[in-house]
Amino acid sequence: MPRGIFITLEGLDGSGKTTQIKRLTAWLNRRGAEPVVLRQPGGTGTGDRIREILLDSRSGAVSPMTEMALMFADRAQAIAEVIQPALDAGRIVICDRFTDSTEAYQGGGRELGSEVVLDLHRLICEDLRPDLTLLLLPGFEASLARARRRNDRVEAETGKDEGRFETEQDAFYRRVWNKYREIARRESDRVVLIEGDLTIDEVHEQIVEAVAERLLVHMQNV
Repeated sequence: MPRGIFITLEGLDGSGKTTQIKRLTAWLNRRGAEPVVLRQPGGTGTGDRIREILLDSRSGAVSPMTEMALMFADRAQAIAEVIQPALDAGRIVICDRFTDSTEAYQGGGRELGSEVVLDLHRLICEDLRPDLTLLLLPGFEASLARARRRNDRVEAETGKDEGRFETEQDAFYRRVWNKYREIARRESDRVVLIEGDLTIDEVHEQIVEAVAERLLVHMQNV
């Protein structure tokens, strides 16, 4: 059976990833694709427990290396339990965040550098690369403001505190932002950069165009 297609969405919290994943999933479902959808951290029983540690503000001062190690522990479990079996079965997998997030947030934001992140990815994830990464980078200030408002709303509605990263200073997020742009330049073969303060429909149109093109290439190579 031909291998499936692995698609990831990246960007700062507040960049619109959740909305666009829902719209992309619906678009694929209408075409009979029925993708497997998951998020990181999370997406497995073990991963959801790791997510609580990583994102809960009550976790306090988790060291950058511990934070990165937990991200990769979550990712290894997701690959073994969900991603690789789905790809082996020929499915399309859509993942909200993958190693690019770790490189941006821990490598850039926490200033650990890209090399250690990429080395761990090769070791722990067996260098599994997405076939296509959709990187959403709307305006920095607006994106960060939306992220902070969203986490306040989620906590009010669900009681879950997932705002540990949103307590960081703007300088942290600027480093994350810059690292994402660096990744896009370095990995231009797989990363489609969608930037600027576009409407939801405009972003969706660019995503559908990129996904349709990648699906066509995949079918031609099967």
